[in-house]
Amino acid sequence: MNSFLIRTATPADAEPITTIYLRSREAFLPYAPSAYSDEAIAKWIATVVIARGGATVVVRDGAVAAFCSTSIDVDGVCWIDQLYASPDAVGLGLGASLLRTALSTLSRPIRLYTFEANTAARRFYERHGFNAIAFGDGSGNEEKCPDVLYELR
Repeated sequence: MNSFLIRTATPADAEPITTIYLRSREAFLPYAPSAYSDEAIAKWIATVVIARGGATVVVRDGAVAAFCSTSIDVDGVCWIDQLYASPDAVGLGLGASLLRTALSTLSRPIRLYTFEANTAARRFYERHGFNAIAFGDGSGNEEKCPDVLYELR
């Protein structure tokens, strides 16, 4: 594998993060179309995902190839909010490296949601010690797709 660097996301990363997010969802989540326009997603990434902190990127061969964002809710529960790799970078260990970095900085429990139909993501999180603790019918997410709540204790 080529070398890569993990670093905190900056405002300059908004465009490549948006591209990764959109391309990944198109490639891997065709059953869950976004409820928002590409422009609204770009604004959200710049003004929320990056601006609130907790976002990291993988830079591979001089370009952002994957990203992760985390948060802590009002109850003190830590969340993996987003974890996406560029479709051409999937399988290179970038997502696993980002997840390990996040896990090393967050206190337990750590939770995340993924779509029930996203079997690759479910296997990925289960390999990293997450357990499914609840299944939803999709009424709680914008895409209206059944989802799974995972937790790492």
